[in-house]
Amino acid sequence: MADTKEQFEKVISQCRELFEKKLKDYGPSWRIMRPQSLTDQIFIKANRIRSLEIKGVSMVDEGIRPEFVAIVNYGVIGLIQLAKGFSDTTDMTNEEALALYDKYITETKELMYAKNHDYDEAWRSMRISSYTDLILMKIYRTKQIESHGGKTIVSEGVDANYMDMINYALFGLIKLEYGED
Repeated sequence: MADTKEQFEKVISQCRELFEKKLKDYGPSWRIMRPQSLTDQIFIKANRIRSLEIKGVSMVDEGIRPEFVAIVNYGVIGLIQLAKGFSDTTDMTNEEALALYDKYITETKELMYAKNHDYDEAWRSMRISSYTDLILMKIYRTKQIESHGGKTIVSEGVDANYMDMINYALFGLIKLEYGED
């Protein structure tokens, strides 16, 4: 598990670095997005990954890796938006956005560590394409929950689904960075 923690920290820092650079370019312009729009944005990214996996060819000079990074960052933004609500303006500083990013990526990482303990790193034996399918399934679950006003009977909520999507994307990034086991 020590390798897993080190690998997670590395890919998370790469995602955070891009998030921070985009904050410098755009500020927290994403504050105006409703969670449903973020779910759709994650869908676009996951669907593109699946399309590239199936077709094996990209017509745009970007591969799968940037899409997994985007899923991580949009997932964290989704968690922030669920907690704070969306805004009609960019109502936070870049520093506040980074602090919230750190808070929610840490909570998500801690969830993964707990699940990883219980599942004994089973994710390492999975294919990257399975992470893609699981992210897409989580998106459809999230859309269903959103269509019910966020209410569930026995299932986890939107926040748990965002966390799972983030973690599956991080698994994909680790496999792309360090190779398949």
